[in-house]
Amino acid sequence: MPYRLSTPPARVLMTLDAVGGVWRYAMTLAEGLAAHGTSVLFVGLGPHPTAAQRAEAERLGELVWLDLPLDWLAGNATELEQIPAALERLAGRRDIDLLHLNLPSQAAGLGSERPTVVVSHSCVVSWFRAVRQTDVPDDWHWQYRLNRDGLLRADAVLVPSRSHGEALSACYGPLGRTIVAYNGARAVAASSSKRAVVLAAARWWDDAKNGATLDVAAASTDWPVLMAGATMGPNGAALALANAHALGELSNARLRALLAQAAIVASPSVYEPFGLVALEAAQAGAALLLADIPTYRELWSDTAVFVPARDAAAWAEAINDLAADRPRRQALAAEAGRRAQLYTPEAQLAGVLEAYAQAMDRSAGGKMVA
Repeated sequence: MPYRLSTPPARVLMTLDAVGGVWRYAMTLAEGLAAHGTSVLFVGLGPHPTAAQRAEAERLGELVWLDLPLDWLAGNATELEQIPAALERLAGRRDIDLLHLNLPSQAAGLGSERPTVVVSHSCVVSWFRAVRQTDVPDDWHWQYRLNRDGLLRADAVLVPSRSHGEALSACYGPLGRTIVAYNGARAVAASSSKRAVVLAAARWWDDAKNGATLDVAAASTDWPVLMAGATMGPNGAALALANAHALGELSNARLRALLAQAAIVASPSVYEPFGLVALEAAQAGAALLLADIPTYRELWSDTAVFVPARDAAAWAEAINDLAADRPRRQALAAEAGRRAQLYTPEAQLAGVLEAYAQAMDRSAGGKMVA
């Protein structure tokens, strides 16, 4: 059933974290929901936000932080047992109409009858399959169980790409009620003059981002490779960069300014359910060098150079070839810019509202037994 804009949920509880891309997703979405008269209660878990992040969230909604972990930072399922009840209490006190949970595990064991939308931005099980090429370890099997229970408990499941939805089905079995809502971002204004640099941005401590391969390649590139983002994670994982220029963590405004200036933007990720940096780079007029993975093929086919993800020599060669060919860079940048026009906050919001409608319809009709 199409979403009826005349009857949006008045109050949405949306979980988020301050560590990765979910924060930017939540802020962009809350801005769009406000235009439809929907207010957002942000409920944070995991490491606390910075002062700047807190101020941003409080401009767009109300922010409550729970001293409870994210599933991928938890040691076992017991550490997550309090989350469903905490969310239910907040929903009751704030008169919430719909739950928007940005980790499937947060819906596992949820007793609330409120419509519930679950978003899988990534998951440990599909991460292991893509990054380690193994099943999740036995001592992390509880992650599989909680994610599967949460996905089946949801009234609607949102995924940021068809490829990620297929990865989830491969891990957990067929999932009904799944809607693809590509992520969107406000356009980055391109600089009139581009710098002869290769920019990459990610949480480099995460092996999925494959920063080590790009760092090895940087020893053989004609242009400097700039790698923005944290190299040490909250889980203790770390990456030492030897050849690329480490820029560290940057504010969103500073990163967008660099994206506007860079002639080439690279993303070597071996696991990427969407890849927001590639979108922002395309908006900013950069030529894209992307790992040859299903998600990037789905989103950026015919608009980017695709490189075997784990082949450092191939990355160096692709960088040098593109650095030496200005007309090709410009042509690729133009194609990527046109493709980026498909991935807007408005298009993302439409997909989310479709999921809200499905969840509200299903909740009103009674829960189905999985």
